[in-house]
Amino acid sequence: MRLFTVDAFTPTAFQGNPAAVCLLESRASDTWMQSVAAEMRLSETAFLLGNSLRWFTPVAEVSLCGHATLATAHVLYSTGAATGEIKFTTKSGILTVNRSDDGLISMDFPAKEVTPATVPDGLEKALGAAVVGVGHSQLDLLVELESEEAVRSLDPDIAALERIDARGVIVTARAAAPTPEPPAPAALEGAAARGPETPASAAPEGAAAPGPCPTGSPAPDPISAGPAVGSSPAVSYDYVSRFFAPRVGVPEDPVTGSAHCALAPFWSARLGRASLVGRQLSARGGTIRTTVRGDRVDLAGRAVTVLSGTLHITP
Repeated sequence: MRLFTVDAFTPTAFQGNPAAVCLLESRASDTWMQSVAAEMRLSETAFLLGNSLRWFTPVAEVSLCGHATLATAHVLYSTGAATGEIKFTTKSGILTVNRSDDGLISMDFPAKEVTPATVPDGLEKALGAAVVGVGHSQLDLLVELESEEAVRSLDPDIAALERIDARGVIVTARAAAPTPEPPAPAALEGAAARGPETPASAAPEGAAAPGPCPTGSPAPDPISAGPAVGSSPAVSYDYVSRFFAPRVGVPEDPVTGSAHCALAPFWSARLGRASLVGRQLSARGGTIRTTVRGDRVDLAGRAVTVLSGTLHITP
């Protein structure tokens, strides 16, 4: 069966978030799919059979994953297996994907409500940074820091973060005054926000857990073209984030679509615009264009196939 590695939420190879995509030819057991995901050692491996899509981290199944969904759609479009709208059946419901004429892939995902919460014991020490405010989404803890630089320079204690009672920890801040997008690495007022990729490790057996998105004129499209590897594209963005999910085997996720299901509504409410651009400040870095539509969020980005081959070990 065919197996691909795709860099998602980037137009440039070796950036964004890599995901494996396995095009199943017949049903596979959960144990087999988990073994393949562990072998791939990427933050997520997607398994597609017909229109049924599932995602696994190296240690757990997840119920929602943005970048692996984008990667799967990219594989279908780029190989000619799909041309128009795609409807994936997932543990988070039907996810609809479309591709524009210029190759931009847009995914219709559920928005994640975030409710204000008290700062958990040990969180500031684990992050090594002062916390402005926190909120809980359905899956994760959303943490606001005071500045983009605070998010970029974060060097958290991953073992301590694993003790936080959440699938993962989203750390965010408003972007500095619009500036060219920087090379990748290095915040939530105590008010309502809205939650990421969804894990299954905390779910009951047989159920998937959720798996490890500045004011002024509208930002230009950051994903209409890609820079050369190592260059710094002149792109503006509205908010920044990083995502840590050691509980599901992902110490830091490079670019997390599901996290933007919470980030987009939160920052859209703050900044007064439905359409925004988010930048995830991991070492690889990635950019997601988000549009809030009621209880749904459109996540848009590009992807690049890095590897394709044959998986010889069948279910």
